[in-house]
Amino acid sequence: MSSEEIVIDVRNLSKRYEIYKTPRDRLKQLVLPRLHHTANRAGAAMGIVKPGPSPHYFREFWALRDVSFQVRRGETIGIIGRNGSGKSTLLQILAGTLTPTNGDVDVHGRVAALLELGSGFNPEFSGRENVFLNGRILGLSQREIEERYDQIVEFADIGDFIDQPVMTYSSGMFVRLAFAVQAHIDASIVIIDEALAVGDVFFRKKCYTRLEQLRDAGTAILLVSHSMPDIEQYCERAILLDHGVPQFFGAASEAAKRYYLLHQANTTVAATLPEIASTTSSQPRALGEVGHRPPPEAFVDLTATSQITDGTAHCVGVAICNKAGDACNSFRQGDIAVLYYEFELEKQMGAPNCGIVLQNERGITVHGKNSWQLLNELPPTPEVGSRLICRQEIKLALAPGEYVFEIGLASISQAVWENREAVSHAEMSIAEVRHCHVPNAGSFSVGLALDEGVAKLTHHGIADLDGNLSMTISASSPLIDAPRR
Repeated sequence: MSSEEIVIDVRNLSKRYEIYKTPRDRLKQLVLPRLHHTANRAGAAMGIVKPGPSPHYFREFWALRDVSFQVRRGETIGIIGRNGSGKSTLLQILAGTLTPTNGDVDVHGRVAALLELGSGFNPEFSGRENVFLNGRILGLSQREIEERYDQIVEFADIGDFIDQPVMTYSSGMFVRLAFAVQAHIDASIVIIDEALAVGDVFFRKKCYTRLEQLRDAGTAILLVSHSMPDIEQYCERAILLDHGVPQFFGAASEAAKRYYLLHQANTTVAATLPEIASTTSSQPRALGEVGHRPPPEAFVDLTATSQITDGTAHCVGVAICNKAGDACNSFRQGDIAVLYYEFELEKQMGAPNCGIVLQNERGITVHGKNSWQLLNELPPTPEVGSRLICRQEIKLALAPGEYVFEIGLASISQAVWENREAVSHAEMSIAEVRHCHVPNAGSFSVGLALDEGVAKLTHHGIADLDGNLSMTISASSPLIDAPRR
């Protein structure tokens, strides 16, 4: 990596805060150590007392500990972690609004940071006035702001509210205007801290399209989000923080899986075992038939694959075949791919859930389905030392191209499963305990479908959705009685 490509270089970065129980302790810390130091010096000079350490009236809280990474031009980096993990502190240091305790930060180029709603805006000024105010704060000249003003207003799309005081804006309107300014200042680095979660789906789509344009033009982007699909789709790499300490820095998809595993409660499985004990049987029971064993040549080499596991299970085999059961990694649109995968259980777990996720060459998830979605009942609880073998068919109604797949294993309690209709998807996701994830488990290609020997494109876009179309030409019975032009 050449030095010209690096726009952010963080080395051993740490941030410490002093936490005081009472204001009195804060005053003591301000005054008494100085008196102690003076007394030590005087005593040492007279040979009466040896210098000793100054007393502390606070406890240390390290928001960040030894964080190091580099960001290149045109790269999108995700920063993930639960609340309190140090994400916002890191962004504030990179934006220059906070000073680190230890370590070095080199930032090259203009930084546009959308950290908190309200930063850089005067609530009593109109939107128009705040565009110029915020632009000047961000380093633009009056002329540069005037040249970009129409683009900013068009992007924000808040109508006549541009001339109203910002204090009258909804949070969604405010973030529209704030993002519009940040996205049009020609920054070398754009930093966004959860701000896009406020906007509606149409505005978020517009924002991400703009971010992709900036990235393609060489702008580096740092994105904080609790939405792992967003991190996986828009970021090449991601940093996972936990209590201020970096746990992982690498591929965004792997960082997202580690995020889920890292923050699972250690007591989740133990607490759910009594609830599901009644479903455990000494005899193995299958839901559907796995069928014949794939041929040896169908199995994927897993030796170079890094599995992410909590120690409950690990993957021992993955194979990919066609419908006939032959080894295959080259398909055509509409073909059936049959994937086999096997886990060995090392610890007690709840009722299993296994599945596959497909991603295209850009890292976009185009399909994902698991056993809870495909089966009508909860699978039995496997015993320690047993093997969990899955066979999953997927109709490849996809665009031609190269695809990679990943597999995973999780579990859930009987009680949660029985009440699944009364809980949200988010609650189900929280209750789910993730045990093993195999990123980049294998790959295959999809070519054009054949129609009587002739290649034919079955659809446009990533996926082929079921549907139909009818057409009628009518001069007397239109659906909409609109005036003719």
